[in-house]
Amino acid sequence: MITLTADNFAEQVLGSDKPVLVDFWAEWCGPCKMIAPVLEQIEAEYGDRVTIAKLNADDHPEISSRYGVLGLPTLSLFKNGEVVQQIKGAKPKRMLLADLEGHI
Repeated sequence: MITLTADNFAEQVLGSDKPVLVDFWAEWCGPCKMIAPVLEQIEAEYGDRVTIAKLNADDHPEISSRYGVLGLPTLSLFKNGEVVQQIKGAKPKRMLLADLEGHI
């Protein structure tokens, strides 16, 4: 899982040749901690088709604001540098995969 910062966001997300699922999270966010193992499972199973990355919204509010992140956790799926899907809140794995279907 990639840890994103202001320094590597453009290269790792916007410049990626495969879809990138960005997990906007914060240390204080309980649901963010609940979804982390689910994202690890998705990465293990679908890592050849999608990159999973985490961005601490408290450390990088400018990026969170740019992509309309108002609550945490928010998962934004980027394809070719554009957000094609945004998922708000923690969900079970099967629901996340259903939301991502057709994109990965």
